[in-house]
Amino acid sequence: MAEATVDLGAIAHNTRVLKRAMGQAGLMAVVKADGFGHGAVPAARAAVAAGADWLGVTSAMEAMQLREAGLDAPVLAWMCGPQDDLAALAEAGVTLSVATLSHLDAIAAEASRRGVALDVHIKADTGLSRGGATRNTWPELFGWARKYETGGQIRVRGLWSHLANAEDPGAESLAAQQSAFAEAVELARAAGLAPDVLHLANSAGILQVPSARFDLGRAGIALYGVPPVPGVDFDLRPAMTVRARVVQAGDGRAVLPLGFGYGVPRGLGGVAEVLIHGVRRPISGPVSMDHLVIDTGELPVTEGDEAVLFGSGARGEPTVVEQAEHAGTNAHELLTGIGVRLPRRHLLHTEA
Repeated sequence: MAEATVDLGAIAHNTRVLKRAMGQAGLMAVVKADGFGHGAVPAARAAVAAGADWLGVTSAMEAMQLREAGLDAPVLAWMCGPQDDLAALAEAGVTLSVATLSHLDAIAAEASRRGVALDVHIKADTGLSRGGATRNTWPELFGWARKYETGGQIRVRGLWSHLANAEDPGAESLAAQQSAFAEAVELARAAGLAPDVLHLANSAGILQVPSARFDLGRAGIALYGVPPVPGVDFDLRPAMTVRARVVQAGDGRAVLPLGFGYGVPRGLGGVAEVLIHGVRRPISGPVSMDHLVIDTGELPVTEGDEAVLFGSGARGEPTVVEQAEHAGTNAHELLTGIGVRLPRRHLLHTEA
């Protein structure tokens, strides 16, 4: 009765757009949060097939899911900690992000037990203040990383950070972050480290901040067709469509089996629209847990008719960006909030 369709061809297309922007550098497809709600494994496969060089996740569980599905591309996991099963992650060849000395110590200890060197990327906080080693800890962290590298426990393969605002290329904060990242790189090298993968750019950075691209760009929301800069589409193609069939109709109303229990924000009630019979009609009243009601007016709506909550916009339907604005949030939250209660159907579309 209701479903989310995911166009893997759109994800492949977006991967190629982002890959072209990176030029000779690499591209990481970020498939955390179940591929931003699109399905981590299908999204990862589509991205890798289209040229993505790395896969990015947050948790150990997400990293292992990719490995268990047979994906052998390099994987970076950046929210693991000493409490995670480091042995399993090492066995799976997952590269770990490190931001604290305690985590670095735990990884080195596991490497010693295994008698092998484990790959790490060190994350530096350059101003986002959302994880990463803070400036005052860089000298000690880099120093210990070099000691462990010399001892054969780790290999520092990467140094990275995350941009707070790449939407405005002229922003002072963006220049300050790039300057801070350059300082982190300089300090790391002064400590004797030689990371061969530097990465700073997120989706917006990849597409419009050439100076932030370095060796690898991390594509998140843009991979799924949502422009990271409002009002600029960058030739990205939205990948997800959420639709439902009418289960009850009459008296100028129609009931759809979509509600906040499926991930539809309550804030859409009374302010947003859906597309039905090629016409936009408003959602009337509040969004319930299991359903919402649309005002069909004079449209000849019957049970079984299809309505689209959001999609690419090509047929006049609302986009996820538009619905997120109505809900007072962003597309990231809306997409990742579409829960497992709503079945996913993955389409193997390819563009000409």
